[in-house]
Amino acid sequence: MSITFEAEITPGMSAREVVDLARIAEQAGFDRLGISDVVFWPDVAALMALVANNTSTIAIGPMVTNPYSRHPAVLAGVMATVNDISQGRAFLGIGVGAGLEQLGMNYPRPVAALREAITAITALLRGETVSLQGSTITIDAARMVGPVAPVPVSIGSRSAQVMRLAGELADVALVGGRLIDATVAAQYRGWLAEGAARVGRDPATIEVAPRLTLCISPDGQLARNSLKRYVGHYAMLIRPVDLVEREGGAWLARVEAALARSTGWYFDHDLVRRFAVAGTPDECAELADAVLDLGFDSASMNLAAPRRESMYAGLRETLEHSAEFLTLVRERATARGR
Repeated sequence: MSITFEAEITPGMSAREVVDLARIAEQAGFDRLGISDVVFWPDVAALMALVANNTSTIAIGPMVTNPYSRHPAVLAGVMATVNDISQGRAFLGIGVGAGLEQLGMNYPRPVAALREAITAITALLRGETVSLQGSTITIDAARMVGPVAPVPVSIGSRSAQVMRLAGELADVALVGGRLIDATVAAQYRGWLAEGAARVGRDPATIEVAPRLTLCISPDGQLARNSLKRYVGHYAMLIRPVDLVEREGGAWLARVEAALARSTGWYFDHDLVRRFAVAGTPDECAELADAVLDLGFDSASMNLAAPRRESMYAGLRETLEHSAEFLTLVRERATARGR
């Protein structure tokens, strides 16, 4: 079975630069391209349309959008438009969302909101007339105008409840934690299977993709050093037991203080490797192999930038060396009979 690779670009740059990176991602051999949907950043819908019009093979979607900042009917219109422009290459990446606190928004009834949003969007994209009086949204006997077609649905989360929902509704389930080991993989698969069982689905029909942070540079040490702050963020977010207990909790307290100051990192390269795929193409291939060997046939790579003069320059460096990385991983998987 071939391995599917997804890349995600966080668009902290000009639209022209995002399109350039998308072209490089396609040339490198990525199968799907997600564009981050982040408030106060360049608009994901406009960027997806531009990328769709300037690429030819790579699938395109938001990574991930949410049912709060955009009404599901609006999302259905966005996805119909991107799918039309790309001639059938769109996918919907959706989750609870993040960063909405700056808008004074919280995340009420997250599982219900996602369920109702996905139900509405998929029905609208099938061309159906939708009447939905839900607990989070209302649609009154409405249907889309213009060309529509179903698109794959990708659900991403670290939540057990949302992963069970993915087992019910998703084509692709994104394993949200950046720390992937055999225990975590089994836990997520268990949640997914529980959700699939609710509706009589075979969980084997759902693509399960671990979310990995990818930072590649010919200077492997630079790539690893560039992710220390990122690793600190996820160490605080995921809080693995061994890190919580290190030095009786004092180590994690220093990390939290360092994050607040944005200086004084308390990390080593072994810890970076636990939370990220960072280094030279060959080093990154070895790290990715270890995750894929847990039984995955796809991976979703959140692209990270080696420290350069701009985010664009750093992400371009990662992407320009991704072709070698992807080739190595695919060749090794074939050699092992995967």
